[in-house]
Amino acid sequence: MVPEGLPASLFGDVSKFLRNYWLRVLAVSFAAIVPCLWLRHLEAGDESSHLYNAWLTHLIQGGQTPGLFLVRRSNNVLFDYILSGLGRMVSWGATEKIAASFAVLIFVWGTFALVCSTTKRVPWFVLPCAVIFAYGWTFEMGFINCYLSVGLGALALAILVRGRGWEQLAAMFLLPVIWMAHPFGLAVFAAFGAYAFLADKLPTRLRSYLLAGSVLGLIALHVFIRVYHGEASVWSYEPRHVHDGFDQLLLYGPHYLLPARLFRAFAFACVSIDLLRGGQDRRWSAYRFPLEFVILCWIGIASVPTNFDAHLLQRIGFGSISFIRERLTTVAAVMICCVLGAMRPKKYLLIGFAAIASIFFFFLYQDTSAINRVEERLDRVVSEIPAGQRVVATIWPLPGTTNVTTSSILNRACIGHCFSYDDYEPMTRQFRTRAESGNWFVLTDKQSTPGGYILRPRDVPLFWIKECSSNTTQLCVLHPAAGDSIRTDPPVDSTPWSGRFNLSALTVDLLGGTIVLGAWWVVGSRKRTPERT
Repeated sequence: MVPEGLPASLFGDVSKFLRNYWLRVLAVSFAAIVPCLWLRHLEAGDESSHLYNAWLTHLIQGGQTPGLFLVRRSNNVLFDYILSGLGRMVSWGATEKIAASFAVLIFVWGTFALVCSTTKRVPWFVLPCAVIFAYGWTFEMGFINCYLSVGLGALALAILVRGRGWEQLAAMFLLPVIWMAHPFGLAVFAAFGAYAFLADKLPTRLRSYLLAGSVLGLIALHVFIRVYHGEASVWSYEPRHVHDGFDQLLLYGPHYLLPARLFRAFAFACVSIDLLRGGQDRRWSAYRFPLEFVILCWIGIASVPTNFDAHLLQRIGFGSISFIRERLTTVAAVMICCVLGAMRPKKYLLIGFAAIASIFFFFLYQDTSAINRVEERLDRVVSEIPAGQRVVATIWPLPGTTNVTTSSILNRACIGHCFSYDDYEPMTRQFRTRAESGNWFVLTDKQSTPGGYILRPRDVPLFWIKECSSNTTQLCVLHPAAGDSIRTDPPVDSTPWSGRFNLSALTVDLLGGTIVLGAWWVVGSRKRTPERT
């Protein structure tokens, strides 16, 4: 058996862990990828766009799409390379399932490795939490390159934290792969890795100064961006909710408030109970490192803008980076798992986290099934359109149009048959696929008016798929002419339901956790008090 405390050799521990628990690892891995397999189509936002563009790269390399070309990029391409490579060996349906499953396993086991490294234990009860967060907002939005970079960054950080001497160099070999996925993960690794390295070298009495200095550094970063890049930054919360890591569970509708808030209240109560249990053995030392990580992450989220557009980004191939705060909550979720992993193993922890996971995945299955049913109708409609045509779609009554994107489902339907004319990747110029102005296959200069996009003569012929009427789920194919207005972007909800995940909700959740804590304390006190004779 692997001892509770990790041995001196990191790789020796990993070897023992896999030898002793290989069957459990396989079982957990299979359970973790079930949501990638349970439906015909994987519903994960922009993932279908990545899949479509992987198919498109094969056409471009074969010279079948004049006006489209590929550029060399060193970042934001790892998932796209995986899709392109798999697409040459298996069907595109199997490609997306295999690639997405791989990304999920990287995230889950990277998170678990960091939990084990920071807590010096193997807390199995944390795995349901890691799997919940693996299917959180970042994954469902389809930001898979960024998602992969966080998972790989967590794995590299785990090696750096727990490794000794030459073992720490192994983390350096992962850095090019993390960069290839997304610079976001490399920035996270650099920040937390530097903190972990300094914390390991400093005497315990100076650790508090390191934390205080890091907080001041984040405040200085906030001031620097405000002063020197204020015009290039968007600081408003979009949507307006508390970005604490648990908001990763806010996906396709207000019903996700239930598992998100239950998770937060239960986690707070459990950590508090564990800290209060047992006099001198309160185990603050076990929590110190993970708590420092999560505190720095929360302050970091508050210190950066939601969107950022600066010349520095252009040097590394980005016009801008959006949803920075939301992406950082993925990192906060990983650090929350580290805090939870510091608790003593108890049966109620596994039962509670598994129950919350059941609620979350029940909702996720319901909503992704609804999107799948619409997509199956879309597949049938697209199959009736002549091959090789340009197509756009307006399909709004889907779960998640206000909090998680579902606007890319046409891309997957077009693979092997048609061209998604409103494909966003060439327009953003932040991916491998690029397009020359005036090409036949994709828009390059979309300029929408309040009424929608006005078609120009070069945009037709074009097939437009939309609901036949506002009160039906049936899809119709229209043939717009030049001068017609079409809308492909979903309307923005000015009062999103996720705004209810606010400071008031946070207060109530912590109060609920306190009530649970108080009830536990009363019951425990009665058990500890001997009965009077």
